Order: sequence, then structure tokens, then C-alpha cells
Amino acid sequence: MRNENSLRGWVTVSGGVLLTLGPVIAGCTRESAPPAPAPAPPPFVGPALARYEAMRIPGDNPMTAAKVDLGKELYYDTRLSGDGQRSCYSCHVSEKGLTDGRPVAIGAFNKTLTRSSPTMWNIGYHSEWYWDGRAKTLEGQAKAAWSGGNMGASGKEGAPGMDAICATLNQVADYKRQFQAAFNEGCTQDNVPKALAAFMRTIVSTDSPWIRFRDGDTTALSESARRGYQIFDVKAQCSKCHSGLLLTDQQYHNVGVGMTAKEPDLGRYNVTKEDRDRGAFKTPTLLDISKSAPYFHNGSVATLEEAMDQMLKGGIPNKWLDRTNLQPAKLTRAERGDLLQFLRELTANYTIAAPKPPQ
Repeated sequence: MRNENSLRGWVTVSGGVLLTLGPVIAGCTRESAPPAPAPAPPPFVGPALARYEAMRIPGDNPMTAAKVDLGKELYYDTRLSGDGQRSCYSCHVSEKGLTDGRPVAIGAFNKTLTRSSPTMWNIGYHSEWYWDGRAKTLEGQAKAAWSGGNMGASGKEGAPGMDAICATLNQVADYKRQFQAAFNEGCTQDNVPKALAAFMRTIVSTDSPWIRFRDGDTTALSESARRGYQIFDVKAQCSKCHSGLLLTDQQYHNVGVGMTAKEPDLGRYNVTKEDRDRGAFKTPTLLDISKSAPYFHNGSVATLEEAMDQMLKGGIPNKWLDRTNLQPAKLTRAERGDLLQFLRELTANYTIAAPKPPQ
């Protein structure tokens, strides 16, 4: 991925030709020309990579360089949270594969949440968000995280809400300028999520051995990892769910995790109320999987080796286990080692440096 200094280099500005008229014919009266309309903000153009499909951008939130720059500032700024202590980045740090490295997330006011922080890699290519898919837009997810437990800007129990936080940010000169550039208005509870979503759509795993391998560079992965990919794809059939360039089918599966609890988290069922979705959670991408321990929606598995072995056993038996996509796979010791090496090499480099807080 290109660093933040290259963001403006992704913007294309349409050029034009200025035609100069000759002298006005004598005797004609020249009327004042109407004021020119304000120019539209230039479009934001992401990485031009044939291996990625075009990202779907909502019509009411087009990508612009000014909006992405603002979203990046907000993403790293603790002033956006209800307690002034947490930023979006707090739960999605680069050293932890864009997770927080905890079994379950810690939200604002040091409140323990119920699920782990998912990775942010390629989040703009998803069609639904959260482990249970309850958010239907990335903007909706951003607003829910801001106002909910993650960032705590609900306005409850005396804490500042979204409007109060915006009032504070509107007093910051740099933010005042950036909001005007991006939205032609000050900070609001609706345009903050739009700016955050615009920035999050730039978190794309372009700098990754897996992407280079898929692009035809067989040397991007080690010989062991290449053997591991064949096991992953054919013998173990992991690619039934961890499919394609994004290494996720973006579907929901019950793999048995957490189902032995007295009151298990029913995941997708809480959204759809369909029995088939009981205990089903969204397939996570495997990008940066070696950095993002502990694993699964509840952080119940400490190491990558344990997580792999649990899935090779066919998951944890329960009434709603997805046996269509999950079957035990018997591997030799060498095959297991190659598969593990493949997973370890699915790294991605996050090169976006944290900005200085606007003043």
C-alpha cells in the first residue's frame, strides 16, 4: 500500500481548454457573465490494480482526496471518543494485523465488549459489516461504532455525544478547514462516518506476498507455502469459505466456536432470526492471520496452530454445525507444516503513518 503522502497522487483532475474569444463587435452591449458554478471536488482514485475489482462506492458518499484526508485524521484522533481516550485505530493496530490482540475488544470507559475486534484489511470490499453482518453500509458501521460501545459517543451518563464532540471539533481550526473542504459544512454526526468510511476504503492489502502470488509472482511465497496453498485449496478445502483474493466468502458459518457456553452468542441468528444461522459468524479474512491472535469471534483460541487444528478437525460439534463446508481433513505431519507456513506468509504491510493531531 502506498503511504499517506501519495494519497493526493491518486486523484485525477479533469483538464480543460480555455477558448479566448476575439474582440467584441463594436456597438454590441456585453452583459455580465453569470458567476461560474463552484467546481466539483476531484474524484478519489484508488490503487489501479487489475487484480482487484472496482470497489463499490455509495452515491451519497463519493470519494475525494479531501474526504479521505479528513477521515484519516478522525480515524486516529482520540477526541472522537466519549472518554477522549480511544481512537478507531486503538482497536485496529498495524502490529496486530489491524486487530487489537485481545480476546474481546475493550471499548470506551474501559468497558469490556463481547466480541473480538475484526481486522480492517480490505474492509471497503465487504457487503456487510460486523461479525454478524448487522451493518449494511460501511458508513452505518462507522456511525454505530462511534456512538456505541467502541467509542462511547452515545451522550449517556454525562459523557459527550456525537453532537457535543462535533461542537468541540468545530472549534479546531484545522478541522474546521478540512470539514469545509470535504463537505462544505462543519462537523456533523452524519458526515463524520462518511469521512471515516472514505478513509477505511483505502486500507487495501496491495503490499502482500499473497497478492503478488495471485498476480503471477510464484516467488512471492516460499516453496513450503506454495505446497501449503495446494493443501489449503484442494485437500483441506479451506478455500470453500476462505475464498478468492480477499480470502473470505463474506458468508456466515457455524464452526462450533462458543456453542458449548451456557448462553452462547448466536451471531447471525440475532440479525435474521433464522434457525440455520444459529451460532454462525462471518468468515474472517486470513490476511495477516499470523499477527492477529487470539482467534475467532470470541478470541477463544490463543495460537494459529490451535486455530488451524480446530478447523482441520471439522470444527466443534453442535446441532447447527456447517457440515456442508466443514469436514475433517487428515494431513500428514509434513502437510500440516506446509499449510501452517502458507498461513504464516499471508502477511500484509500497513504503511499508513499516523497523522499529527489537528490543532
